[in-house]
Amino acid sequence: MKTAVVTGTSSGIGLETSLTLSRHGFKVFAAMRSLDRGEELVDRARQEALDIQVIEMDVSDSKSVTTAFAEILKESPIDLLVNNAGISGSAPLEITPEAEHKAIFETNYFGVVRCIQAVAGSMRQRGVGSIVNVSSAAGLFATPTQIPYSASKWAVECLTEALAFELKPFGIRVVCIEPGVVQTSIFQNSAKMSHFDKHSPYAPAMRRIGRLFAAGLKHPSSAEQVASTIIDAVTTTAPKLRWPVGDDAQSFYDAKVSGHVDEWIDGAECDEEEYEALFNRLYGIQL
Repeated sequence: MKTAVVTGTSSGIGLETSLTLSRHGFKVFAAMRSLDRGEELVDRARQEALDIQVIEMDVSDSKSVTTAFAEILKESPIDLLVNNAGISGSAPLEITPEAEHKAIFETNYFGVVRCIQAVAGSMRQRGVGSIVNVSSAAGLFATPTQIPYSASKWAVECLTEALAFELKPFGIRVVCIEPGVVQTSIFQNSAKMSHFDKHSPYAPAMRRIGRLFAAGLKHPSSAEQVASTIIDAVTTTAPKLRWPVGDDAQSFYDAKVSGHVDEWIDGAECDEEEYEALFNRLYGIQL
């Protein structure tokens, strides 16, 4: 039986990925910051008699990561790592506290680095393994008023691409999953990192991003869909690096490849009607 470690499993994508991997024959170590939040996963795993063990791990804390992986590796070598833990935030950069910016990177980027460093050596020595980094459409589309989150996901995109090159000679598959809007608890978990002010000079930009999310929520992807994509990414016989999930993510992926960023930036000076038309033309999304 292969062993998988999934981070950020108390809800949403991480929870559904843990269940899906176990249904496909993996022994799953489901990591979360607080075991108190693991009740739903434990109950659902018990109902289906799935081999899932909930473990405590705070990816923003080096000691916590080291301790957790040491315990896991005592039981089994790790065949698959899914870096899913993440937090968000919403504010113009001008007023985003430095501590908040750093906290987002500690979880979303350095948390990924810590977990990869905990498994890469053993995977390399065994000549087998897969590493999945859950990024975001925000890693494809630079998101105003969410710069720390978006920048952390861009960093994960860079890390994943370069790491895939580094580890390919050792038989290790590295992939990047890029969900669009998925209604998960990341929005609730990150609500305290929001500084919306309707009187702010940045209010027009914040409203536009709010409308983008609202448009995505009309036809959102599901956590189950992301989990299914992860299974496909690590089992396909035709591997590829990037896996957009959802029509919105695919649109941003296509636009990224097409290089429309300068036109989009110019659109910051458009009126609302012009901006809506521009956004629809560039990204295929009706605001």
